[in-house]
Amino acid sequence: MTAANKVNSNLTGLAYAEEASPKTLPGTAIWVPLEPNGYKEFGGTLATKVRNPINAGRQFRKSVITDLNAAGGFDVDLTQEGQQDLLQGFFFASLRKKGEAKNALGVVTMTIAVTKSGSKFTVGGTGGPADLQTVFVAGDIILTAGFTNAANNGIFKVATTAAAYVTVTKADGANTAAVLVDESAVATASIVRVGFETAVGDLDVSTAGSLPVLTSTILDFTTLGLAVGEFIYVGGDLTATKFGTTGNNGFARVRSVVTHTITLDKTQSTMTTEANTTLLVQVFFGRVLMNETGSSIVQRSYNLERTLGKADSGDTYDQVEYLTGAVPNDLGINVKAADKVTLDLAFVAMDTEVLAGSAGPKTGTRVTMPKETAFNTTSDFSRIKLAVQDETNAAPTPLFAFCQDITLTINNGVTPDKAVGVLGAFNTSIGSFKVSGKLTAYFTAVASVTAIRANANVTLDICMVKNNKGIVIDLPMLTLGDGRMTVVQDKPVTMAITSEASSGADIVSTMDHTLLMSFFDYLPSAADL
Repeated sequence: MTAANKVNSNLTGLAYAEEASPKTLPGTAIWVPLEPNGYKEFGGTLATKVRNPINAGRQFRKSVITDLNAAGGFDVDLTQEGQQDLLQGFFFASLRKKGEAKNALGVVTMTIAVTKSGSKFTVGGTGGPADLQTVFVAGDIILTAGFTNAANNGIFKVATTAAAYVTVTKADGANTAAVLVDESAVATASIVRVGFETAVGDLDVSTAGSLPVLTSTILDFTTLGLAVGEFIYVGGDLTATKFGTTGNNGFARVRSVVTHTITLDKTQSTMTTEANTTLLVQVFFGRVLMNETGSSIVQRSYNLERTLGKADSGDTYDQVEYLTGAVPNDLGINVKAADKVTLDLAFVAMDTEVLAGSAGPKTGTRVTMPKETAFNTTSDFSRIKLAVQDETNAAPTPLFAFCQDITLTINNGVTPDKAVGVLGAFNTSIGSFKVSGKLTAYFTAVASVTAIRANANVTLDICMVKNNKGIVIDLPMLTLGDGRMTVVQDKPVTMAITSEASSGADIVSTMDHTLLMSFFDYLPSAADL
């Protein structure tokens, strides 16, 4: 056996597990790996107080340990699925899902089998929906994934439902028979509701009011699970599945939802009235994560685990350090030109632990995450739009055409609770959900300066699309600041803008959130402009 004289950083690793209560893991912890690019800080800082009694020798006496401040911070690349679970902690909320037959993270108990005859997906095992008829309905567009046979993975339209299965056709606007392959029960498979295909001629566009609306005769929009403030994508790739007027298709924000009407704003283009008689228009949506209010607020804490390599060649396990009772505090979303989109994650923890290589890491289920590519800022952005909120114009003119960088920052105001007899903290307290931002834009017109000076109601959305999936970030209400222009010889004029976000309830009473993210498991190719 040989003792190590150093540990290479490439031998370290990082994972997290959600706690059942502060500093306490559940009976079977689910450990999810992370891929940090680097650390801002990680671990505990001990505070000491020196003894300095009056004495003839004029000397100090041994110090005593009086406190421990534990924290962790690191940055990761933004990917489609990699951070959805953990981001719930920073939003103090749970993902709002539209309908899924999918195993929980790290817990594989549900299976899905495929029957070619009848084009049937059958859910078995435990842990899945007890009755698929409460999750999926005829007309749903679903994404199936995780099957061995490629033909069983993809986009389908639900034709019929039963308690244990759904039958499907192709989602091609013609109800063409799906071509599946028989496959026995698969534990890695999933079915996710990603949209809806309307009946022939059922979806129309009306622009008679101040904002455009989608209207239906048959479809009840309240059954889609849409939240006020979330983004949808209108229209599929095929002619039969989208509106005939190009401007009526694309990203749009849900302003309000009633039985047969969806009012839209922040549309991709200016929509026009269209009475549809022959089309089966598709509408796509995703999981929604936003800061919640009242009883919907969910506070989570985590064990953060960092492996530190072996201290001796004879050790069975890596050395490990833990942050326990770690509560998400700061989240930074960084968008810079010609770069990757990255997230800065920072936690306030209650305590730390270390385990030697002879002990091994904490027990639990170790998840293997899918290999994903990062979103880049060159080709993966469908739009970035900062505009003055206009109650009579769903597609207002943006305040700038291009920007150099955007940084959005969430701060939850988490502070450790100290007490006599406790080294570290026994709990944490949380503050307000604060969202701020900085942006450097290429100056084009003084309208942006005017908007800042007028203290206008401004809104920002960022749409990222990659490989028929996507993420939309929306801030419904911003107050802008700064506004100074930088003029350098032989360079374009740029403008520095700061922002403070607030609840969108000042626009619409039911849009009571500050920041919302939509995660689309599927988007048509047309969304990738």
